[in-house]
Amino acid sequence: MRLTVIGCGDAFGSGGRANTCFWIETKQGTVALDFGATSLVALKRVGLDPNRIDAVILSHLHGDHFGGLPFLLLDAQFDSRRATPLTIIGPVGTSGRVAAAMEVFFPGSSGNKWRFPLTIMDLPCRTAHVFADLEIWSTEVVHPSGTPSTAVRIKADGRTLAYSGDTSWTEALVEVADGADLFISECYRMAGAPVAHLALDTIEANRARLNASRIMLTHMSAEVLAHLPAIEARGYLVAHDGLVLDL
Repeated sequence: MRLTVIGCGDAFGSGGRANTCFWIETKQGTVALDFGATSLVALKRVGLDPNRIDAVILSHLHGDHFGGLPFLLLDAQFDSRRATPLTIIGPVGTSGRVAAAMEVFFPGSSGNKWRFPLTIMDLPCRTAHVFADLEIWSTEVVHPSGTPSTAVRIKADGRTLAYSGDTSWTEALVEVADGADLFISECYRMAGAPVAHLALDTIEANRARLNASRIMLTHMSAEVLAHLPAIEARGYLVAHDGLVLDL
């Protein structure tokens, strides 16, 4: 399993970073984990073909995590002229919210007759699902988004990637991260209890309990970005757009 960070920024583009999108390559294909509003531009900037994406897996339905989908779909329809199937997998409510976003940005577009096979799947929390060679599992976390916000666990090629999504501290993260080869954790502040988000001091206090081989921090505010050398000195990986990791 190979991970490329397409975007790891917060909702406000702190540090000039793109919205959240992780490109994951396995032996059988490619998936995107989240697809924020800037993700199509970010993919094309680094020369990755969006038509290689077999599935998009969504942690939750905020614009910086799913808002790029209308652009991905219309690019596939009219510009890159995709022919291969595309599957979108997200929490319950995904199909309706994607259609609503299409209509807000491009009225009438949700009724397109797609030139490629498109499947949008609402995946209930704590329901195992297999897509190609990936085992996907999610659980609800604490981040109001109009539908369940989730942490996601993906297994493929004998490796496990876990992702917090956006959330304040919840014991669900211990379960999601347990035994993972890489746990991607949001880290919005250095300390305290930011509303619906995590701070580094909370992650640090629970670090041993997370039981992941490596922890990579993402979704960082300008405050956190100003302390990267000190954070890396504590042994954390720090995401940046364009980072490539083999799990």
